[in-house]
Amino acid sequence: MIKKLLNIYYRHEEAIAYLFFGGLTTVVNYVVCLPCEHWLKVCGIEPSGLISNVIAWVVAVAFAFLTNKPFVFKSHDWSAKVLWPELSKFLGCRVGSLVLESAIIFVTVDLLAWSLFWMKLVTNVMVVILNYIGSKLLVFRKKK
Repeated sequence: MIKKLLNIYYRHEEAIAYLFFGGLTTVVNYVVCLPCEHWLKVCGIEPSGLISNVIAWVVAVAFAFLTNKPFVFKSHDWSAKVLWPELSKFLGCRVGSLVLESAIIFVTVDLLAWSLFWMKLVTNVMVVILNYIGSKLLVFRKKK
């Protein structure tokens, strides 16, 4: 039984690691976003949902890059020659998903007054999938 589970793990190691670190990135995103939104509302700053989402995005993307590069995609070269192209492509992909997420958050939370907690959950599922595809195909693509 353990041998079968290990075989499954090794066959899908990258996806499992991505889901694990994607889950942690989502937690980081929430831990920054929700208190930030509350604070912005208390201070009377609008659109609080959109602003707090962007602030949380910056923190979550930094965390995601620092975990995805070595632990998910096994990219261990931190030299400038490798780091800067990976980082720029990573940020490019993440900016694309930020625009999509921010548009959804702005409409649903700031205009329609839906729950930020639930809308971030819905958008995070979409974002995790899109970011995995971008990271796998564009950022940390294995050289042949």
